Amino acid sequence: LPGGASIMIKEGVLKNPDATVIIGQHVHPPLQAGKIGMKAGAYMASADEIYVKIFGKGGHGALPQDCVDPVAIMATMIGALQQVVSRNAPPTIPSVLTFGKIVANGSTNIIPDEVSMEGTFRTFDETWRTAAHQKLVKMAEGIAESMGGRCEFTIVRGYPVLNNHHELTNRTFAYAQDYLGPENVEELPIRMTAEDFAYYSHEIPAVFYRLGTGNEALGTTSPLHTAKFNIDESALEIGAGLFAYIAVQELAN
Repeated sequence: LPGGASIMIKEGVLKNPDATVIIGQHVHPPLQAGKIGMKAGAYMASADEIYVKIFGKGGHGALPQDCVDPVAIMATMIGALQQVVSRNAPPTIPSVLTFGKIVANGSTNIIPDEVSMEGTFRTFDETWRTAAHQKLVKMAEGIAESMGGRCEFTIVRGYPVLNNHHELTNRTFAYAQDYLGPENVEELPIRMTAEDFAYYSHEIPAVFYRLGTGNEALGTTSPLHTAKFNIDESALEIGAGLFAYIAVQELAN
């Protein structure tokens, strides 16, 4: 965070001349090279960053009665916070809470004074998003206090939900069918991943679609953001050509 889009919008990237639509393209290993996919409406989740510090009282691991163990508080907190998703989120609104980084610098026989955690919260509804933030903070602070410690729970509000404009998406779908053939254009499900491109979709009609880069023979099927990620480079020609074709057709309309 904050990514580039929100800054570019503030600095006038959509003005002078005024942009009427915006189209984004992103590689997608699960789709075979030669294919693309898209989805009208809400397509990608909002994304918020979570930073937590849990404070206790460190000491000897063999004497926990003399300590306030922040590791134990952290373990309780992680399990409990998942209930915000499983028991508070409306079942019709996809939500994800993940903690991917935990630092507890104790040792085999040392209880540390503090523990830090970092994670992400993602969902598809702005009203629920705000309510979830409040529930997460309140629950975390309550757990820490009930176990004799305290916590600082910080949520950095990030990218909004990415909304693909229905009419523009339908037109782009048709353009792609003309260019690639109907058999090579697919409708995709929602994704809990997020994009700073989403900011554009809250300003003007937008569509963000996926360009297939997968090829089992070439071994280019590893997911994004992995050490083995690679692409079938034939997708480069397809992506550039399709982008140009969409632009020409949209301008003609």
